[in-house]
Amino acid sequence: MSADEWERLCDGCGRCCLHKLRDEESDEVAFTNVACRLLDGASCRCRDYARRAERVPDCVQLTPATVREIDWLPPSCAYRRLAEGKPLPAWHPLITGRAESVHEAGASVRGRIVGERAAGPLDHHIVTWPGRLPRRRAAISEETS
Repeated sequence: MSADEWERLCDGCGRCCLHKLRDEESDEVAFTNVACRLLDGASCRCRDYARRAERVPDCVQLTPATVREIDWLPPSCAYRRLAEGKPLPAWHPLITGRAESVHEAGASVRGRIVGERAAGPLDHHIVTWPGRLPRRRAAISEETS
């Protein structure tokens, strides 16, 4: 797979750009609804993708190798799904041909996030939805069949 093909696997949901908390005792990951400062809340894309690692030093670059090791990618993530041998979801833009399908399916963070500066303590923003598949996926699946 070329670098360009790999990049196109990203559905633009923005879930991986949410801050996560790891419990030191249990090692469990908790998602928050607090977005990285570079995430555009409307497009759910990075505002400075080319320089994100310089601007956000703990930003993780997803590669075929790192995807297999990362335990916090959401279950809807195309990178995770392919690593697990699962197909892309029916609402994925590569399936529908439309970038908006990820938002229509309820898979993106659009309308559900808080910015870093406004958030305050991260533990006040723990949510479960980023770790679950979107509920509206059946409706999108019917529309694209």
